Amino acid sequence: MSTIRPYILQIPEDDLIDLQRRLARTRLADSLPGNAWDLGTDPQWLSRLIAYWHDHFDWRAQERRINAWPQFKVTINGRELHYFHVEGKGPNPKPLLLVHGWPGSPLEFLDMIDLLTDPVKHGRDPGEAFTVVIPSLPGYHLSYSHGRGGLSIEAMADLLKELMTSVLGYERFAAQGGDWGAFITTRLAHRWPQNLIGIHLNLLPLPRNPSVWARDEQERNYLVAVESWLKRDTGYIAIQATRPQTLALALNDSPAGLAAWIGEKFRTWSDPDSPLEELFDIDALLANICLYWFTGSIGSSFWPYHARHFGEPIIPADAAITVPTAYAEFPFEFLRPPQSMAGDMFANIKQWNTMPKGGHFAAMECPGELAADLITFFATR
Repeated sequence: MSTIRPYILQIPEDDLIDLQRRLARTRLADSLPGNAWDLGTDPQWLSRLIAYWHDHFDWRAQERRINAWPQFKVTINGRELHYFHVEGKGPNPKPLLLVHGWPGSPLEFLDMIDLLTDPVKHGRDPGEAFTVVIPSLPGYHLSYSHGRGGLSIEAMADLLKELMTSVLGYERFAAQGGDWGAFITTRLAHRWPQNLIGIHLNLLPLPRNPSVWARDEQERNYLVAVESWLKRDTGYIAIQATRPQTLALALNDSPAGLAAWIGEKFRTWSDPDSPLEELFDIDALLANICLYWFTGSIGSSFWPYHARHFGEPIIPADAAITVPTAYAEFPFEFLRPPQSMAGDMFANIKQWNTMPKGGHFAAMECPGELAADLITFFATR
């Protein structure tokens, strides 16, 4: 394990020039018959996004936004790991690990940092302060090293546990996550319950098997939703799990293709009745895409899908997660199991709240609501 090194993000100017040239030479495919977004990314939306990306998007402004928060790099077990580390302003801040997923990034949490670390500024008790740690997942973005490849979720959890305990010295800490972040957070609670104060999830990593026995109407309705989701919305999982190299070669060479692949997930996993530009700040969305582009890490980011498809379950089917657990159910999350089914795995659910709005990328779409739910839960831990 090497020394912690302060880090400042600065993409070389040549990379910015190369991106501009590629955007200018974009060749979009024709629209297929049917309604926009039903068959994937709407070409008209993508055309508008690329025009904005080329003509108006300011990456350097995004770098300033990112570099406003302290960042570091450290090598753990031969893997270089990037993370934000922001000290809380209070008498005894709780260490809090915030874990993103795919196709997200640590930038999802930037609008939550001040809410969590400086409660007095926002009219709350200083005792509610958190010290926040936000890593780039191992193999993703600024935690990616060329030629190293990606890691399984289990291996990611191992590294993040080492970061929190051995590197930063937090023997007990809180954790929050959605998407892969929810799997990693749950894996931490399963593997090292003694180190977790509690976990907060905005996605429940339950087995997605529509043929299990339903005990009531609510569970039957959920299993119908699982079956529909598996039929209509899991093509990306299949190709990222079984042919990740082919897809990586295409997306790593085309910023338009990368934006189409990632942008479609932000659209599909959010409110379908609202334009994407109303749900997310377009500059923040492009900054997230740019992290994958500039680092060339999209192929490495697929690896957890491959590892999960051909490996053992991330969370054993008979696991009982005993760490205190909270779940924030956002209405446009792609799957929302009933609490009765969640209780089969999560044996110590202390908080279950239905949120008024938001979807899969809750930290970006509803940072205030997610932060408030998290603060409420950990106030008594």
